[in-house]
Amino acid sequence: MRNTMPRGGRRPLTPRPLALAALPAALLALVCAGPAPADVRTDARSDVRSDARDGVRAGAPAGVRSTGRAGAPRSRSFDTAPARAALERLLPRHSEQFTLVPDTAAGADTFTVSGSAGAITVRGSTGATLLTGVGWYLQHVAGADIGWPGDSIGMLPARLPAVPAPVTRSAQVPHRYALNDTDDGYSGPYRTFEEHQRQIDLLALHGVNEVFVQVGAEYPYYLALQGFGYSAEELRQWIPGPAHQSWWLLQNLSGFGGPVTERLMRERADLGGRIAEQLRGLGMTPVLPGYFGTVPPGFAARNPGSATVPQGDWAGFDRPDWLDPASPAFRQLAAAYYAEQREVFGDSTMYRMSPLHEGGQTGSVDVGAAAGAIQAALHAAHPGALWAVLGWQDDPTPELLAGVDTSKLLILDGLSDRYNRLDREARWGGAPYAMGTIYNFGGHTTIGANTSVWLERFGPWRDKANSALAGIAYLPEATGTNPAAFDLFTDLAWEPGGIDQRAWFAGFAARRYGRPDAAAAAAWEELRKGPYSTSSGLWSESQDSLFTARPGLTAAGAAYWSPKSMRYPAGSVRRALDHLLKVAPELRGSSAYRFDLVDTARQALANHSRVLLPKIKAAYEAKDLTLFRTLTAEWRQSGARLDAVTGSDPNFLLGSRLAAARSWGADRAEQDRYEYDTRSLLSVWGRRSTSEGGFLHDYANREWSGLISELYLPRWERYFASLEEALVRKAAPREIDWHAFEAEWAGRTTRHPDRPGGDPYRLAAQIAAALPPAAAGR
Repeated sequence: MRNTMPRGGRRPLTPRPLALAALPAALLALVCAGPAPADVRTDARSDVRSDARDGVRAGAPAGVRSTGRAGAPRSRSFDTAPARAALERLLPRHSEQFTLVPDTAAGADTFTVSGSAGAITVRGSTGATLLTGVGWYLQHVAGADIGWPGDSIGMLPARLPAVPAPVTRSAQVPHRYALNDTDDGYSGPYRTFEEHQRQIDLLALHGVNEVFVQVGAEYPYYLALQGFGYSAEELRQWIPGPAHQSWWLLQNLSGFGGPVTERLMRERADLGGRIAEQLRGLGMTPVLPGYFGTVPPGFAARNPGSATVPQGDWAGFDRPDWLDPASPAFRQLAAAYYAEQREVFGDSTMYRMSPLHEGGQTGSVDVGAAAGAIQAALHAAHPGALWAVLGWQDDPTPELLAGVDTSKLLILDGLSDRYNRLDREARWGGAPYAMGTIYNFGGHTTIGANTSVWLERFGPWRDKANSALAGIAYLPEATGTNPAAFDLFTDLAWEPGGIDQRAWFAGFAARRYGRPDAAAAAAWEELRKGPYSTSSGLWSESQDSLFTARPGLTAAGAAYWSPKSMRYPAGSVRRALDHLLKVAPELRGSSAYRFDLVDTARQALANHSRVLLPKIKAAYEAKDLTLFRTLTAEWRQSGARLDAVTGSDPNFLLGSRLAAARSWGADRAEQDRYEYDTRSLLSVWGRRSTSEGGFLHDYANREWSGLISELYLPRWERYFASLEEALVRKAAPREIDWHAFEAEWAGRTTRHPDRPGGDPYRLAAQIAAALPPAAAGR
């Protein structure tokens, strides 16, 4: 059971209510403009909010409350202590060999690295840029990697090597944005502050300066809406569980995985406030969710004169209603929302909003006027703040762009590397955009990315006449996979002469395990030519595994929207596994080597599922019972090996995700509820209508130990048993209700290891021995 102290052990301070007089003049004007909705009196708002917010306000980070601090300050000097603390976390044995010097005179987003052996000096324009300079030194001088995940810092010499000559680098674009709207759901909605802090350290080390902060975003809604006719209990039922909140913030669903407790929301808001303050301390911009009109059902009835538009269905869920942004009620609610958000998260200079994401209904609303009103409400609360909108499907539409000041807008292009013949300037009328990549959907454990497309497009897109490219956007739906892709994509923004793909992967192989190794170089060359050289045109992600697919003899993929065939020659991964097993024994002790070995063995086995299943299908159709039993036994054995090898690395454990979810529950019922929130996202995703009608079952499939052994393998075993029975009975196989099967699993509370077990090298070697050798060039 969790204790009652806020995460991080900080004791509550004396609560203080928010006074309207403390609001900025523009925001106060919006709050007070026009008649308030029925039953909403400004003199009573503090009464409905005060009890609810005391806990989180008391625990919010110092310096966050109504300070007016910008997200990324640019003073002549700055405190290097946060960067020093991050450096000590990243390089605990070597941090004292670095001198960090603030240097804003050099220009924004610039670092210089110099120094002799054991005495390295990094000068930088922000704390984050200082860390980016450290990252550059590790990559180009020390030959070490701190990846996401895995590192080779254990191979660093006691005395760090000298910098041959001072090196200065400046960012090629001002915006280096990170984190998809779905990241908190798919990467881990129940993470600790220390886990988020590690993520921030890694993002700074790799040159990112703008980070989406979603944790706790429900709390401003909860507090603000109590002033507009809703009870606390109604809102707790409306707000979904943390694993599903990403899509609630996108106005796609509500309620599922809940109800949430006020204590949970307070703790999550406290955590989000600490994350935002951690970013500010490094001079990074915490990108906060903005308000664009999401309301619960019945808003117009409780607030006469309001206009709302039902948003219809999203993948089997009823979407929340949309409050017309041109209405006075919108201005009042937006002002209340931003006031509540400021109390917990402080101010920023950048806010994320995507109205009408993946559909939605405009009704009689003028989209351009609505967009203008959304931006006006943002600027009333945060003058001049940047609105970040996701470039996805048809969004942002020309109508939306026509209604806003696009100089205060940044489009995060999620399709830059997916399709061909893209002209972003023509498509968006010259609005600034960041070239983005979504090479991971749903948290799939699949190796690969369209890295050659990044390298072919970034420089020419940036340098062409009238270019509107202003940044990069790191947008995988879940982070913590594909460390090579993370390293390479973020390098785009810091390499002035462009990047040669082959040379970059050779350098990555040399530093990934702490020193050059011929076998490592051969392995990464195979991976470069294969899964990291997939082309654009239709996909930005590699295929997923058939072991994780809902059973069927013609199964072609697990997630409905994933590629249905191999996107690269399978032999490249198979040969990479053989090479990795030959890496020098003294280099095998790092977390980087262990992760890469396990991930490559897992991928080689996953690719083999696409060879094995057609053989099983052929045996069944030939009614060859003996061969069918032999091949399905091989499938089961392969699945068992898959579960074992993933169980040997901490990044592939279902038990860790479940334990994290349960740690947030105050009692058994709440723990079970949050475990269901987590399990359902990984399997059925939602209710039957969502899973089946919305095709979301297995959208978040991943090859994790525990998930394989408890869901995926038993699912295939049930299917093969039905086929074997059909062969014996000479009859059609029995129908199986797969949703019922998966929903039963989602409701379980069985425990799984949350620490790795087994020898990853031995288990990977067993997989290599069991797989047929790769044919040359295939």
